[in-house]
Amino acid sequence: MGAEIVPFECKHFGADYAYGNKIEMLSVLPKGEPFVFFDTDTLITDNLMEVPFDFDRPSASLRREGTWPKPPLYGPGYAGIWKSLYDKFGLDFDSSLDLSEPDEYWKRYLYFNAGFFYYKCPHAFGEKFLEYALSVRREPMPELACQELTPWLDQIVLPLVIHALGGGRDTLDPGYLDGKTSCHYRMFPLLYARESQHVIETLEAVAAPNKIKKVLKGYDAIKRNVYQGRGEKVRALFDQNHMPRREQAIRNRIKSEGFWMR
Repeated sequence: MGAEIVPFECKHFGADYAYGNKIEMLSVLPKGEPFVFFDTDTLITDNLMEVPFDFDRPSASLRREGTWPKPPLYGPGYAGIWKSLYDKFGLDFDSSLDLSEPDEYWKRYLYFNAGFFYYKCPHAFGEKFLEYALSVRREPMPELACQELTPWLDQIVLPLVIHALGGGRDTLDPGYLDGKTSCHYRMFPLLYARESQHVIETLEAVAAPNKIKKVLKGYDAIKRNVYQGRGEKVRALFDQNHMPRREQAIRNRIKSEGFWMR
């Protein structure tokens, strides 16, 4: 399709923590130029040039659930865990809070999915991302003693990076990314189960040309869901206007019907 493929060396993470690729690849992008990172399991559904990015104020995907942390029964709670991270890097914790959400509710605390993020310079963003991730992995604070760092490390430190660089949760108008312009579908059964009809039509349109089909049919999940109709069977299991609130419930229903594929 004419894309430029740029190699990079994994010096710090590699196979032990593949999610670290999104941190290390930033060092080979052009310094001082705005960038947007997308996970590879993302479908672009409209014109990216129309997205009103403010590259001076970074942000990331708010399409997430409260996956981290999991406060232990006897503490510390959300506030204590997150504050320990902000304190470790000399950041102001209180200004990161969403005071419209109740205390000790996960949405009160700055938390993103790392499916997309952006800033005015990949090197400035990447250096801080790497610094914070390596420091937390190497010397986790006592407040993290009961917390899993894998696979959450990139999403643990991403809010800290964005906050440190002057960004936040409300720096991008809603409705564009994770909306009409992009879809982080993650897995094809999930795409067919919960995404809009426009997303499905876009997927099937871009997968239709023969030169694309020859490549995609080599991947079983795409072949069965897109070309052999399994995706439509998954979609028929759900009322898209009344979807389960939690992703795990969607996954469980698909699995119970034997349609789950990674």
